Amino acid sequence: MHPPVTLDERIAAFRRDGFVVLPEIIAPAQVSLLQEALIRIEAEHNLGYAKTAFEGRKTVRINNLLVYDPLFWDVPLQPEILDLAERLLDRELLLSSLCSLTLAPGQAAQPLHEDTQQLALPRPRPPLAVNAIWALSDFTQDNGATHVVPGSHLYDSAPPYGAQDIESVRATMKAGSVMLFDSALWHKGGANDSNSRRYALSCYYCAGWMRQQENLQLGIPADLARRFPRRLQELCGYSIYKGQYGHIDNADPITLLGREGRPTVWQASDAKAARNAGAPKA
Repeated sequence: MHPPVTLDERIAAFRRDGFVVLPEIIAPAQVSLLQEALIRIEAEHNLGYAKTAFEGRKTVRINNLLVYDPLFWDVPLQPEILDLAERLLDRELLLSSLCSLTLAPGQAAQPLHEDTQQLALPRPRPPLAVNAIWALSDFTQDNGATHVVPGSHLYDSAPPYGAQDIESVRATMKAGSVMLFDSALWHKGGANDSNSRRYALSCYYCAGWMRQQENLQLGIPADLARRFPRRLQELCGYSIYKGQYGHIDNADPITLLGREGRPTVWQASDAKAARNAGAPKA
């Protein structure tokens, strides 16, 4: 079976398996710049390993990456990935979080889980969120490639948390590849049994009506958010879902950043009625 290349092929693979790998779609130069930026930020801000077993006591997670370097602004906007995420959720999706996942040698495997396990919603269900894992170094059998249980997004239950006896496959891929997976997919981060660090980004999108994992409106200073491209501002939550959810005093929040806002559903309804009233009679 050839790797899915067209958007329709990728969607079909995602819906069947719960994940799809886009091989080496990120240019090597961008991969190198992103990895170098993570190393620099870690050193400049004296960032260390995560404090919990789930996050990884030998894993460096840098949250809220958009505030550290404009290099990361392009990550949520990568056209092939964003097009796929929009088709799986919808055009008004949000960026739920953007963080790094740097596994040092000796990092143990994560517990088996799914990312929306704490939401008391029936399964199976349409995707609520999709995670794009950017490989900034090769994902191999021994350096922490993500374990996935293909098709498990269609199961009627979440996994037994931390189960050890469930068969999975490792999503190995070359640096510059991106794996997009359904938040309901059973998965876990692998163990890094190699002698080298494994670098990755987690670019997590969610439905526009969901609460984001990271509170980006409070976490990103407004003066910085004003410099973002408009589409990135919308992804961060400066938008109104379906013209209704998330408004501020009946206005699109993007107006707070000096942009022209989109109409609310009520304003659009009045405008449509006015146009219809002025239409010539047949």
